[in-house]
Amino acid sequence: MPRRYLQFTLLLVIAWSVFVLTHEGGHIIGGWLSGGTLAEADLLPWHLPHSRFAPDPHPLVTVWSGPLLGAILPVALALAIGRNWAWLIAYFCLLANGTYLAVAWVTGDRLLDTARLLDAGAWSISIVAYCALTISAGYVGFRRECVRLLTR
Repeated sequence: MPRRYLQFTLLLVIAWSVFVLTHEGGHIIGGWLSGGTLAEADLLPWHLPHSRFAPDPHPLVTVWSGPLLGAILPVALALAIGRNWAWLIAYFCLLANGTYLAVAWVTGDRLLDTARLLDAGAWSISIVAYCALTISAGYVGFRRECVRLLTR
């Protein structure tokens, strides 16, 4: 197996872990900053991480903080690092955050973020705009970095 495929596989594992930790960490930071009390958290990346605040006085802040910080933090790190592998991870996180909200909307699962956003009063158009922006930018950038890594 060529070295680049091993690197690519390792980067995907890292990208998934960064996505999970920044997304769920965003919920935790948002909940804490908005006065919530963390009742439960699970950040292990090999299953669906979750956090729960009780009470959560501002659930809209808590829930939006996951996808927002989950997208912003990896991009900020990629800007600071300035390497192609960092951008591959950042674009993966953009794509994953947007896709997660879009798929959660389609499934209608009440425990996933999209239903929780809508229940907390988020405007549907804000979720659509977030998904459109992150999925399109994430896909274009992730594809470009994949091609760059796998064809060099």
